Amino acid sequence: MQTIKLFPKYILIVFLFTVFSFNGCKNNDLIQPIENPSFNSIVPNTEDIVMYEINLRAFSNEGTFNGITARLDSIKALGVNVIWLMPIHPVGAIKSVGQLGSPYSVQNYLTVNPEFGSLDDLKNLISKAHNLGISIVLDWVANHTAWDNPWIVNKSWYTQDGNGNIISPAGTGWNDVADLNYNNSEMRLAMISAMKYWAKDIGVDGFRCDAADYVPFSFWKQALDTLKNIPNKKLILLAEGSRSDHFTAGFQLNYAWDYYSMLKNVFRDGYNASYLFTTHQNEYRSITNGYKLRFTTNHDESAWDNPPVVIFNGKQGALAASVAAIFMGGAPLIYCGQEIGYPTKLPFFSRSPINWNINPDMKVAYKKLFSLYNSNSVLKKGAITDFSDVNIVAFTKSYQSRDCLVLINTRRTTQTFQLNASLQNITWTNLIDNSNYTTGTELTLSPYQYIILSK
Repeated sequence: MQTIKLFPKYILIVFLFTVFSFNGCKNNDLIQPIENPSFNSIVPNTEDIVMYEINLRAFSNEGTFNGITARLDSIKALGVNVIWLMPIHPVGAIKSVGQLGSPYSVQNYLTVNPEFGSLDDLKNLISKAHNLGISIVLDWVANHTAWDNPWIVNKSWYTQDGNGNIISPAGTGWNDVADLNYNNSEMRLAMISAMKYWAKDIGVDGFRCDAADYVPFSFWKQALDTLKNIPNKKLILLAEGSRSDHFTAGFQLNYAWDYYSMLKNVFRDGYNASYLFTTHQNEYRSITNGYKLRFTTNHDESAWDNPPVVIFNGKQGALAASVAAIFMGGAPLIYCGQEIGYPTKLPFFSRSPINWNINPDMKVAYKKLFSLYNSNSVLKKGAITDFSDVNIVAFTKSYQSRDCLVLINTRRTTQTFQLNASLQNITWTNLIDNSNYTTGTELTLSPYQYIILSK
């Protein structure tokens, strides 16, 4: 979130215009259920999720819900079954000059940003996605609101300093937002009611919860228990955070930040390739019933840092890093533009439409990887055994009498890999091209080459 300078004495000027119609609005004042919503949601099991994040301001020339609807077939063809939409709500009034404001500065939890279209446009997107077997997850910002959110008239709903002034989240520099007070039970109920509205009345299939580590466990438990009690409603619940108690609260997924950092350390900085498996083990050590979201970029990373084709030294390096993220274990995430190796940063405070006509070969490669992932249970569910060395990530997965061997050269130079005796002199099927592949005692991989074998 971008830092924006704000002086407390001007706060009332920013948000007073919102007060005239809300008069201290409480829990359900603005919630108008949609009559007879048509839901045809096919929500995958957590272990089967392939998630696609959409930055609405970059995804299409229109920058709208309709711009996404027009490309749903392309998303489906990639092998995706879940779309995560970055925040769809109106943006607060405090913005940097020349920018549209942060979508994570929510002005109203119960309406859509007219920049993106209408509520009917969103409902049409959800319906069309459901018809293709794609679930829709909303980005939910529970830690803070815009300064002109109608809730601001309820001062006790917000964190205050010693002088009674509402403050931004401490230590973040997120001066365009006001920090919510989770000691206030009334605010909690209003937040849960708003989430329930989108799931029950509009038909979204879950939430990616922003800055989840900043929000107390007790609230997440209360909110997720309530959401899970919606009749005939299966939800995808993703926490942007790494706390182990997210899973106890009811989330099925949280972020694999450590794994992402280690991918960069290994591919970019030359760390020992075997550290990836060690990091994988450490991330799952405290998890008994949940999954890590694995990625090589997302909106935060590609807004401020370089995209994968730069970080991982070109198209082949980006693909090789993705193989490690997809197949070692977790739920894979792909960020819009990643599948075509988009070469520049993607801002989300301003419009920057993606040129979808570049690198068609890379999109073909991603389609193949996700096709293998979706059609081979062993690659998702298999018990993993690591054989990595300093330069090569190597592991097997075993499930129901099937074995797969994944090998990834993490270097920009050709490398020779000594095979463990248990992997030698076996005829495998190369899943990339369906050819026979017989292993000897060693094999040679070209720069950033990856091989996926099955027997």
